[in-house]
Amino acid sequence: MRLRNTVLAVASAVALVCAVPTSANAAVGDFLYKVGVPPVGVPAGLADPESGKCINLFGATELDPAFAPENFTSSTATVFLDFDCNGDTFYVMNPGKRLGDRLKLRSVVFS
Repeated sequence: MRLRNTVLAVASAVALVCAVPTSANAAVGDFLYKVGVPPVGVPAGLADPESGKCINLFGATELDPAFAPENFTSSTATVFLDFDCNGDTFYVMNPGKRLGDRLKLRSVVFS
C-alpha cells in the first residue's frame, strides 16, 4: 500500500511540474518612441516586448518612420531603419538609453 501511495505521489508531482506554464522570454519594461512628424510626434511604445523576435513598430510608415526611441527595458534593443529588421542601418541601445529625434527607426529586436 505504501509503495502505491509513493508512486502516486511522485506521478502527481511530475504531472504538476509539467503542467505549470513557463514564462515567455521577454524584455521587462517599456520601449518608447514617437510617430508622426518630428519634433512633436505622437508617443507610442511596447510593454514587455518579446526577446529574439523582430518587431515592426506600430505607427511607423514608409514615409514617416518612428523616432526618438527610449529603451526602458531590461534588455538591449537593436533598432533598424527598415521594416523586418532589414538593412545596414541599425543602432544598439543598452537598457536606460534615450536617443534624440534625429534617429529614425521602423523595427526593433531585443536581446
